Amino acid sequence: MPAFSSIISHAARKVNRTEKFVIKIYDFSRPFEEVRRALAFSKKVEYNCGMSDLHTHSAFSPDGVSPLEEMAARAHEQGIKYFGVSEHFDFDYAACGILIHGEIMPLTDEEGYFSAACALQREYESKGMRLLVGGEYGFCPDKGCCERYLALTERQKPDFIINSVHTVDGADCYFPEYFEGKSREQAYGDYLERVRESLDAPYPYDIVAHIGYVGRKAPYPDRMLRYDDFPALFDDILKTIVEKGKILEVNSSTRGIGAPFLPDAGVLARYFELGGRRLSFGSDAHDISRIAEGRETAAAALKALGFTALTIPDCGEYKEILL
Repeated sequence: MPAFSSIISHAARKVNRTEKFVIKIYDFSRPFEEVRRALAFSKKVEYNCGMSDLHTHSAFSPDGVSPLEEMAARAHEQGIKYFGVSEHFDFDYAACGILIHGEIMPLTDEEGYFSAACALQREYESKGMRLLVGGEYGFCPDKGCCERYLALTERQKPDFIINSVHTVDGADCYFPEYFEGKSREQAYGDYLERVRESLDAPYPYDIVAHIGYVGRKAPYPDRMLRYDDFPALFDDILKTIVEKGKILEVNSSTRGIGAPFLPDAGVLARYFELGGRRLSFGSDAHDISRIAEGRETAAAALKALGFTALTIPDCGEYKEILL
């Protein structure tokens, strides 16, 4: 009898009342820890994948434009299978005392949002679209801020959570105040240090969002944040994402930064080299016109780098859909 050279695992998922089986093979020649991690992260794969967009905002968010009902309807019209609504919860602003144009940032209507979104979730379930009711948490290391996110999570139990860094040194990186008196290296380096810190957030989260956000409105001639700018720090961030089993977001809202998505291809290539496979796509749309914008461009680039699937976080379960 020939020696066994692989471990074969199979997982079944019921799709449209039929059973589909996926077989994954792991070679014994791989280091044990790598095999253990691969087995632990092995998830169900759907071959009839459709489209996904997991980072969107409606008028429930302070900067959102289109009503939630219109966002959901447009996503369904576009044939999106997994549509994630991730309204802003910016407790970091209060913790840092940040004002926008001299005024306190209004908070998302928590009860109104979750109630309306859950109702739409039930409505679209029978129409073939999984509307995921999530939230985007603006990370801040302040203990009180993190406790507010923990309490929100316990109250509402979002289907998924996006962890984002918007604020550093008491300012939002999107606005000119953050860059005053700072070199590009300092502004971008401080931002990345906060991204690394956010990975150890005490609240549960699924997706690490838009790494490179700091460049969207930066005043420097070269706005794009690249892997070669901070290779050691990027390696620390990417390795931590892999080790924690989190999902790295590919965000197509770049504001003319000079690349079609964040982070750029160099960062994503390094993530792949380090064993990273979990990715999500987010348009960061705030109105119906931008839902799924840039998805095909991002998908083509990801395939060229060797990625084959996107990861969908859904109530603690991670599903993979082919690109």
